[in-house]
Amino acid sequence: MLLGFDIGGTKCAVVLGKTSSDGLEIIDKVAMPTVQPPYDMIEVLFITAENLLKKHGLQNADLQGIGISCGGPLSSKKGLILSPPNLPGWDNIPMVQLTTERFGRNALLQNDANACAVAEWKYGAGKGFENVIFLTFGTGMGAGLILNGRLYSGTSDFAGEVGHLRLSDMGPVGFGKAGSFEGWCSGGGIAQLAQIKVRERLQVGGKVSFCDSLDDLGKLTAKIVAEAAHSGDELAIDIYNTCAEYLGRGLSLLIDILNPEVIIMGSIYGRAKSLLDERMMKVIEREAYIGAHEVCKIVPAGLGENIGDMAALSLAVMSGE
Repeated sequence: MLLGFDIGGTKCAVVLGKTSSDGLEIIDKVAMPTVQPPYDMIEVLFITAENLLKKHGLQNADLQGIGISCGGPLSSKKGLILSPPNLPGWDNIPMVQLTTERFGRNALLQNDANACAVAEWKYGAGKGFENVIFLTFGTGMGAGLILNGRLYSGTSDFAGEVGHLRLSDMGPVGFGKAGSFEGWCSGGGIAQLAQIKVRERLQVGGKVSFCDSLDDLGKLTAKIVAEAAHSGDELAIDIYNTCAEYLGRGLSLLIDILNPEVIIMGSIYGRAKSLLDERMMKVIEREAYIGAHEVCKIVPAGLGENIGDMAALSLAVMSGE
C-alpha cells in the first residue's frame, strides 16, 4: 500500500493507493483547504492519513512507502520545505523527518513539477520515453525533467525552474520577473495580460463581452478568458494568441537545449489546447532547430485531473525502492 501527501497553497490532499497491473490505483483520498500555521496543517495531514489507514483496516507496517509532493523551493536531499511563496510560514520544515518519525516508513519529498513529471513518465503520456519534460502550466510555470531515463533535479534542486526565464524586456510578472515565461504562460500571467488588454479597450469606450467595467478587472481569470475565446470573442482569442506566441518561444528554448522526445503540459494546456496549438507550433517551427522539434511531441497530461494524486503516489513507489 502507498501513502501520498499533496501539499498546495490553497488545498492539500492525502491519498491512499496501490500498485496494480495497470500501474497505480487510487484507493481513497481526502482533500482539505490549506490552513496556517504549517505544523497545524501537517498534524491535520497526519491524522487524516491515520484515519484513512484505519478505515481500510491497515497499519503503518502495511505501507510500502510515502510520497510528498509540494511546491518549491525545497531540498529533496535534506527532506526540507524551504519557504515556498504559496506557503507562507513554511520555512525550513523537516517534512521527511516528521513523516518518517510518525509512520515509521521511508518518505520521499519532491517539488510538484518533478513529482508530476515522474507520474507522467511512469504512468501517463510520457510512458515509454527516456527524455521527457513536464510543464505545470497552471497557477505558475515550472518543469520536471526526465533525462536519459532519470529524474534530473540539478545541483541544488532548482533544475526545471523555467518560469524564471525572461522572454521579453517587459510584460506580465511571474516568478518575480516581468516578461518571464511564467509571466506570459500561467494562470496569473494570462489574467494580467487580460487586464492590460481589457483596460485598453474599455478606456476608449469599447465593449468587452467578458468584463463589463474597469471595476471588474480584478475578477478576470484565465478560465473566464478561455470560455470567452471558445465562444468566439476576438479580444479573448487575441489574449490566448499572445500567450501562445510566448509559449512557443519558451518551448523552443527547451527543445533546443534538452532535445526531448515529448513535452507534456498540464492544467491550462489541457483545457485550452485548441486556442494555443496553431500559433504555438508556428513559433516552434520558426524558432527551434528542425532536427530537434521534428522528434518532439507536445501533448497534454495523460493523467488529467488525477495528476496531483498520482504524483504523490509515484513518489511513494520511489521511496520504497
